[in-house]
Amino acid sequence: MLSRIEIITDDITTLAVDAIVNAANESLLGGGGVDGAIHRAAGPGLLTECRSLGGCATGSAKITGGHDLLATHVFHTVGPRWHGGTRNESRLLADCYRHVLALVRTYNLKTVAFPAISCGIYGYPLKEATGIAVREIFQFLRVEPTIKRVYLTCIEPKVEAVYREALRSYIPNAVQN
Repeated sequence: MLSRIEIITDDITTLAVDAIVNAANESLLGGGGVDGAIHRAAGPGLLTECRSLGGCATGSAKITGGHDLLATHVFHTVGPRWHGGTRNESRLLADCYRHVLALVRTYNLKTVAFPAISCGIYGYPLKEATGIAVREIFQFLRVEPTIKRVYLTCIEPKVEAVYREALRSYIPNAVQN
């Protein structure tokens, strides 16, 4: 199972995978951070398609085509804003991963790349968020053998180090490429 998870420092918009995950806002109409980068790289067709979806609730996920991206699909998920952990943030963040991974299964995809959902402007503490991500992905991979690779995509080495720590704490002595 460990061999099916890869932590990489890379631009998620340049990955040739079945799907990338957009840490979107509820409107799905673009924004800053990963969301804005994905919309810019995918071109105007993505915005047009997102307009037809009617937004997305926090913790949920929706699918679009990849448009001008190398990825075939984009899964848009809305992570929670951090309020100190008092507003079901951990459940909502876990729901983001669960809903995206359910779509991966539904569409019979083999590769998916996640950013660190809610860790940018939404202020979710990185250590807690990466722990939730690793837990949810491991639980999914235990029951879904057809997924070949899940990428945890980082924009900077600091984020990569925290993901590696989360992976080691979830599976002691885990060695990651």
